[in-house]
Amino acid sequence: MVDPGESSIETLHAHPGVLRVPSPKIEMVLKPDFLPPELCHSLIELIESDRRPSTVADYNGDAAFRTSETCDLDAGEAAVQETERLLEQFTGIDPAHGETLQGQRYSVGQEFKQHTDWFNPDGADWEKYCSVAGQRTWTFMIYLNDVEAGGATRFKSIGKKIEPQQGKLVGWNNRKADGSGNVNTLHHAMKVRKGLKYVITKWYREKPWG
Repeated sequence: MVDPGESSIETLHAHPGVLRVPSPKIEMVLKPDFLPPELCHSLIELIESDRRPSTVADYNGDAAFRTSETCDLDAGEAAVQETERLLEQFTGIDPAHGETLQGQRYSVGQEFKQHTDWFNPDGADWEKYCSVAGQRTWTFMIYLNDVEAGGATRFKSIGKKIEPQQGKLVGWNNRKADGSGNVNTLHHAMKVRKGLKYVITKWYREKPWG
């Protein structure tokens, strides 16, 4: 790859068992059983031990916009190192371009309303979050458990609702071909209706992170 902060739909789709979402509006793949159950359990334990209320960039005044809890996962933990290794092998992206692996926990009634992972260049927090590492390129999210009810991730623009299943990876390109943010990546982490939902998210940047 020319750009170390980039992957491609072709690179991802070439892996066995990877499904490409058939939409011209978005570059997105699904990979069931990307992480084994024992690794999922270890990551859940790490999230439980260090979770805190989630926050948002460019706050819009809605205190209920993101109600989950968050954890920045320690890069020194064996489970985190193994997850990072698998992601590097899968994406082909230079790890230096990756943000800290983040875990999220949703209990009953918690959600993250419709949002994009890319940052608005005209937003109040652009300088704070993007002045060094640039825009987000790819997002890779992995569900760590089956959820009893609710907790799907809905991409309304493409009519796609992804149900949480342990170990399943969802990955998408946050930008259009011209490099601008793709509004079709707008997605909603829907409310959990029963049980708990755990996920981890890995974001990559145009430039090295740090």
